[in-house]
Amino acid sequence: MAGEYAVVETGFPAVLTSVNKYVTVTINKSQNGGTIQSKNLNKELIHWNRQGTELVFDDSESQLQYILAAISFVEKYALEKGVKLNYYDLLVTSELDSEDGKKYGLGSSAAVTVAVVKTLGDFYHLDLSAMDIYKISAISHLSVQGNGSLGDIAASAFGGIVAYYSPDRNWIFNMIRNHSITEILSLDWPELQIESLELPNDLELTVGWTGSPASTSILVDRIALTKAQKVEKYQNFLHASRQNVENLIDGFKTNNSALIKEMFSKYRDLLDDLAEFSDVHIETELLTKLCDIAEKLGGSAKTSGAGGGDCGIVLSDKTLNIAELKKEWQQVGITPLTLKIGDTIAHA
Repeated sequence: MAGEYAVVETGFPAVLTSVNKYVTVTINKSQNGGTIQSKNLNKELIHWNRQGTELVFDDSESQLQYILAAISFVEKYALEKGVKLNYYDLLVTSELDSEDGKKYGLGSSAAVTVAVVKTLGDFYHLDLSAMDIYKISAISHLSVQGNGSLGDIAASAFGGIVAYYSPDRNWIFNMIRNHSITEILSLDWPELQIESLELPNDLELTVGWTGSPASTSILVDRIALTKAQKVEKYQNFLHASRQNVENLIDGFKTNNSALIKEMFSKYRDLLDDLAEFSDVHIETELLTKLCDIAEKLGGSAKTSGAGGGDCGIVLSDKTLNIAELKKEWQQVGITPLTLKIGDTIAHA
């Protein structure tokens, strides 16, 4: 919702929301060897076995790296707890892409990682809290992707809307290399904060999809180049982002709808400035139309996440004519998505 790009820096805040589209992981105990199938993300059925405690796969080139990393770290933790490892068949289904397989940009790799961690945690009776699930999912995700804020992991693990301050990723990498999962879970991670927020009752969220995908990691890498080349401008952006997002968080905490909408709109301006001085195309032509139509009708709008395609989001009073908004979006080729804010997950 706000804080993108800045949140990849240690200790910088963002506000993120989960949505009511879900990844479902089904697990069934098996006898000799197991399978992993991910119907939406990848059609292949992977067979696996064990050599000692290590999983061995019949397809080393699999695209299911996030699932495999999640399994690996949960099982390391299970072994540390003295739990005997089992064989099982894992089936992953996802609502996060369109029916013809196009990605909406809803953070499917994060959601899949969290769903696998949660399911395996239950399977092995590990009694994982929401923060434990976040931490195991975060180290799994980092081990595959190597960058990112891990904010989408927090939104998936906690549900609802979260205020999120990103942890020190270098510290995490160091911990993964040198410490047990039990130790990693027991420690307070430097700079990490995750707190649940509630959207005031008089506001609603509407999401539109441009139909064109975006690569978050490529866009984030391009901004990282700018950070090295235009230090002062980038530092100014970080400062403005922190101020904006902390005001936005205050708006949520004090139920101040006007402040929430104001800060939400202002973050669009900050992203415009960032795009201009970094020469990175954050707000595509369709995303601009999406936002402009919403603002003309009285909503506050901006790109979602890294931009460059995918979704735009609108915060509005209940008085906004949503039917008119969706009609005007469709006329310019934007697909309204039937998304609502996801349920907050009970914290163990």
